[in-house]
Amino acid sequence: MLHNQNTKIMNYQESVSTDTETKTKNRKEKKIYDQKPTAAFVGAAWSTLLAGMVSYCIGLWNADMQLNEKGYYFIILLFGLFAAVSVQKAVRDRLENIPVSDMYYSISWFAAVAAIVLLVVGLWNADLLLSEKGFYAMSFLLSLFSAIAVQKNTRDIQYITRNEKDDD
Repeated sequence: MLHNQNTKIMNYQESVSTDTETKTKNRKEKKIYDQKPTAAFVGAAWSTLLAGMVSYCIGLWNADMQLNEKGYYFIILLFGLFAAVSVQKAVRDRLENIPVSDMYYSISWFAAVAAIVLLVVGLWNADLLLSEKGFYAMSFLLSLFSAIAVQKNTRDIQYITRNEKDDD
């Protein structure tokens, strides 16, 4: 009889520990991000953003085109930067389980793609040298990528700082 009770106890303990392990494995493990971006990377992101934006604007300032064309290209830059940051924010919010509507997420992506398409269409039809077209395309893409990197760094630093305060 004692042997039967011990067997039941062992079986119970084995089934409880197995159930606990299974539940732990089935739970979505929360990833912990605990490494802040280095100062060098943050500085590089900001300096490339400024370099891209400033060079694009200097190119517009010195361009031999009408004011309405300059305005078109300047607004595309602003629109593209806003859209890129918005996409990065929506993607990051979803990663951190912060609710983001599908409508906002879709509009952010549409705006980012639209900004690039508008720049391509504008440059395709512009009476500019090929080297000038390449300059505007490269400085625009550099600015968009850098805006994403700056936004990511900002979110990483905020996320880690917030988690460090919660741990204290």
